[in-house]
Amino acid sequence: MDFRFTDDQLSIQAIARDFAQKRIVPVAAELDAKGEFPLENIREMGQLGLMGIEVPTEYGGAGMDPVAYVLAMIEIAAADAATSTIMSVNNSLFCNGILKHGTEEQKQKYVRAIAQGEAIGAYALTEPQSGSDASAMHTRATKNADGNWVINGKKSWITSGPVARYIILFAITTPGIGAKGVSAFIVDTQLPGFHAGKSEPKLGIRASATCEIEFTDYVLPKENLLGDEGKGFAIAMGVLDAGRIGIASQAVGIARAAYEATLQWVRDRKAFGTPIGTFQMTQAKIADMKCKLDAATLLTLRAAWTKGETDKNGGRFGTEASVAKLTASEAAMWISHQAVQIHGGMGYSKEMPLERYFRDAKITEIYEGTSEIQRIVIARAETGLR
Repeated sequence: MDFRFTDDQLSIQAIARDFAQKRIVPVAAELDAKGEFPLENIREMGQLGLMGIEVPTEYGGAGMDPVAYVLAMIEIAAADAATSTIMSVNNSLFCNGILKHGTEEQKQKYVRAIAQGEAIGAYALTEPQSGSDASAMHTRATKNADGNWVINGKKSWITSGPVARYIILFAITTPGIGAKGVSAFIVDTQLPGFHAGKSEPKLGIRASATCEIEFTDYVLPKENLLGDEGKGFAIAMGVLDAGRIGIASQAVGIARAAYEATLQWVRDRKAFGTPIGTFQMTQAKIADMKCKLDAATLLTLRAAWTKGETDKNGGRFGTEASVAKLTASEAAMWISHQAVQIHGGMGYSKEMPLERYFRDAKITEIYEGTSEIQRIVIARAETGLR
């Protein structure tokens, strides 16, 4: 790894930081309280190149590398985790999936609109009865006489589901053979037969809209098959490897925001006539927070760098992505917990953002593979045993 960032990487980081501080921070608490989707900010982020950082310029993106994406994601997440969730899905799950497996026509039609902020993308794998056991899905796509697909079924916990124009959907095309019978599709939510259900009343990332979606005799053109028939589950798992780097970046951003707020607090807050940062117990917490934050940051950058190398030379980066996601998500939860504790009653109050960081951090241990799943992925890769 080269620990020196390039001018392009520093440039997109600075753009993200400037936008985050000027446009996201002032409204983050209000959008969280209302559960309001930040549509205008997302459109502006598209215009700035933040919704398609790794998307080549010929498809409307910024044409940068995974490290640049991580640096930008951290800045957005430090301002508001909900906004970074939307950014992560558009970059890591939607655009990345089509760039890796889509046709030239699919890239031009669907990636460009998302990368430029003209539309919102989503990713639909989870179902009400299948979370970590993702292959146990029921949604069915049946090929009709003219080669088009008729889709029926329900998906749950779909980030940006209420506002997405295009969704990468996974459905069973050959029943009875498990994961080998799953195919991937690009669906247009404006076609008949699509219905967005109730929005989820979430603990955190509340400005990120999440809902169930349902397909009832939804007819999809045959050219909207993504990749080869029967290869959908492999596509889903590969895309999630990239997604886990996005969530690790989000967790680092949350952790950094909580840590920086705590540093300022322990300098300013006095007890027994002295700043609380002089107390050894507080100093111990600060030291541990710093160590966990640095470890999470470096492992996330390592995962991004490894992904960049595999993009150029082939290979896999799934283990590095899982290590980063596991470490960063648990660091974010621990650091935000300690930040609330150090702030005392004010940490529990909505007058300060600490309680929002705490609520937002929890989801990073759950979505795109729980911490338990990450441990299984890592252990199997290391031991070669299943």
